[in-house]
Amino acid sequence: MFKYEHKSKPLLSKKKFFKRLINNILFALVILFFSLFMGVGGYMYFGKLSFIDALLNASMILGGMGPVDILQSDSAKYFASFYALYSGITLITSVGIIISPMVHRMMHRLHLETDNDEDEN
Repeated sequence: MFKYEHKSKPLLSKKKFFKRLINNILFALVILFFSLFMGVGGYMYFGKLSFIDALLNASMILGGMGPVDILQSDSAKYFASFYALYSGITLITSVGIIISPMVHRMMHRLHLETDNDEDEN
């Protein structure tokens, strides 16, 4: 899915680049929604929270803000700690997936040879 052109290949057209960017954003959103769904389910099951409270807690942890409700059971606290660790990695991964086409394009552009460079060699 994430195949990028080699530096010896020409730079992608803007249309293809934006398509790649949109695909990466959609992939990151799928990861985030799956993670949110997993968090809501865990808070509802382990923390015995209502849907809206579970959604709030999962969203806050997934966004890096921290939990809202105090959890009573040990199993809920274990879930929350593992979900917080997972969420931190997921957030960083999602940001990386979203910005990777832009970073690749910038790096690719810096490595392209211009006509002047070819004449000098």
